[in-house]
Amino acid sequence: MDRKRGPTLWPSLDSEACYRSPILEPAVPTRGHGAAEAGSLQRSAFFVLFNEDLRIQDTTKRVRVNRQIRISPVRVIGADGSQLGILEVDAALRMAEDQGLDLVEVAATARPPVVRIMDYGKYKFEMAKQARIAKKKQHVIELKEVKYRPGIDDHDFDTKTRHARRFLEEKNKVKVTMMFRGRQVAHPELGQAVLERVATALADIGKIESAGRLEGKSMTMILAPK
Repeated sequence: MDRKRGPTLWPSLDSEACYRSPILEPAVPTRGHGAAEAGSLQRSAFFVLFNEDLRIQDTTKRVRVNRQIRISPVRVIGADGSQLGILEVDAALRMAEDQGLDLVEVAATARPPVVRIMDYGKYKFEMAKQARIAKKKQHVIELKEVKYRPGIDDHDFDTKTRHARRFLEEKNKVKVTMMFRGRQVAHPELGQAVLERVATALADIGKIESAGRLEGKSMTMILAPK
């Protein structure tokens, strides 16, 4: 006698859970047009997707505090960093409460999990403060552009090169663009000479990251701060 199968769950390729129920599988005719139609119905009938309820979730980044810690026993670290050994979670929680502190899970994947007695509110404040300080120290490198022309005079060259120097001092990259007009594009060596002049003038603070190359009616060179 065939044993009845219950519903089964398994993850799909896109991390959704699929539900298969043999109840939805109709009897399939063995001949004629009805067989093909019923076979198509059978293949499509028993897949139902639950995007929210049964999605596999990553909970490794969740911090459990106090009564949220349910696994027992746990390895306990004291507020002063001392090792207090492996204790039942209720005992560790009582120790934290006696000191007016919290019990925080710091290594959920360890066996047994590692918890620490600490002031969780103060800990969160310090972490947020450190994150703000780190964010202030971060520098987003921007790509600034300075445009030249092959026949540029010395005054304009010096002005534009000063702008490029300031950008490099601010730790940004500089895109030096040589703009050709009309038949000037037939003499790219003139533009290349100006780019080399710019690179030489800024050699003390910048280095060539991408050498000058001609693209259409312009030639570009990228300088990066040293």
